[in-house]
Amino acid sequence: MKAVGYRHNLPITDARALEDVELPTPAYGPRDLLVRVKAISVNPVDTKIRQGRKPADGQVEVLGWDAVGVVEAVGNGVTLFAPGDRVYYAGAINRPGTNAELHAVDERIVARAPRSLDDAAAAALPLTAITAYELLFDRLRIPRGGGAGQTLLVVGGAGGVGSILIQLARQLTQLRIVATASRPETRQWCLELGAHAVIDHRQPLSTALRAAGIHQVDAVAALTRTGEHFAEIVESLKPQGAMAVIDDEPLDVMQLKLKSISLHWELMFTRPLFETPDMDEQGRLLAEVAALVDAGRIRSTVNHRLGTINAGNLRRAHALIESGKAQGKVVLAGF
Repeated sequence: MKAVGYRHNLPITDARALEDVELPTPAYGPRDLLVRVKAISVNPVDTKIRQGRKPADGQVEVLGWDAVGVVEAVGNGVTLFAPGDRVYYAGAINRPGTNAELHAVDERIVARAPRSLDDAAAAALPLTAITAYELLFDRLRIPRGGGAGQTLLVVGGAGGVGSILIQLARQLTQLRIVATASRPETRQWCLELGAHAVIDHRQPLSTALRAAGIHQVDAVAALTRTGEHFAEIVESLKPQGAMAVIDDEPLDVMQLKLKSISLHWELMFTRPLFETPDMDEQGRLLAEVAALVDAGRIRSTVNHRLGTINAGNLRRAHALIESGKAQGKVVLAGF
């Protein structure tokens, strides 16, 4: 089968950073689906692993987690899907990725793809939707339909996770949503997705919030450059507030003590990585997101379509992600 992978940790400007390869059809287990991949999206985790995870000598590492495809075959323990089903999912970080024609994935983290979206638009959703949903409801513990009178600050509102988090919070809670963005086009993007207000994260966050008439916030979704913004996040949070983080920067957590601020890490790979008893929550929430999309309440966050799935286009996608200027999601479709 065709696939795209890497053998060495190289800058994305090097043609060998990602290469077109031929690989055997993947083996699949009792609870796995074998999916023929139709479209993928690229996330910051792809670039981080390409830079930091060294393949074993002579081996090819295949990246990619978001996928939309059609079930080709199923394991003997599969009960939820059948060959021919069109599905979408975000995979598992400890298994080969979706940048391949065929991919094996546990059925518990899979759902039927939104019927109203084409493959590329649907591929933009799974990883970021799971991250945003878990961050909002499992980590920050905002009640469904709750949050009246409270304010959520989304740092990095125009990125992949921020773009879907704004929509989920607007549709499923009563929170006032304040997003950060630094360019006119990203500011407008956040407002169109449902943010009640947008502030510029090039300014100190507490200063920008006060200029918008907001003294302090109840919760913060810290989605990018958390170390850079950390002191201002602490300043902006109310006593006994909460923050949830998805990036990898070291933080001086002692700054949280005086206000009794709670800190939550969100990694959407945790459930499949440890096969937690509630692992199937990811399949369930993806089904809910698909229903919200098909009902017209949430839209795809795709904003960059870079052509077919091959090494050249994936290098372009990684370069765009690494630039920090991607707005919404980057997708590729077809081999």
